[in-house]
Amino acid sequence: MSEKQPFWKTTALEDMTQQQWESLCDGCGLCCLNKLEDEDTGEVHYTRAACKYLDIGACRCKDYENRTDNVADCVDLTPSRMRRLHWLPETCAYRLVAEERDLAWWHPLVSGDPESVHQAGVSVRGRVVSEEGVEDLEDYLIQWAKPGGPIHRRPRKRYAED
Repeated sequence: MSEKQPFWKTTALEDMTQQQWESLCDGCGLCCLNKLEDEDTGEVHYTRAACKYLDIGACRCKDYENRTDNVADCVDLTPSRMRRLHWLPETCAYRLVAEERDLAWWHPLVSGDPESVHQAGVSVRGRVVSEEGVEDLEDYLIQWAKPGGPIHRRPRKRYAED
């Protein structure tokens, strides 16, 4: 008897229901960070200044339904755009599925726990500031959220000493 495969392994992005599509978001908040693009190289650099609509503790948009109206350059992630968004981090489930790769162990769809993305240190929780009051984004450049950056590893189990 074979196990049923999860929907992200069997369903093309374009064929997913709205509920399936939305559930791919792991709640990391990385896509809500302000980014700077080098005009000469096209390289994208992340900052630790998050969109003012990001709830930094929950790592969710405070006004998700109206996000593209509230923020002129907010990118509405859609299946047709996924293969062109080179700035998404390697850990992004939308990117992983578009590249026909599996979700990480800490993704809430795999772990069954919406806190696992934060516990694994993949999210922006506790690591960013709101863009409000930020004058020069270059002062807020970071390295830990680079597209194609390292995949976070499962922490080693710690055993009590006998």
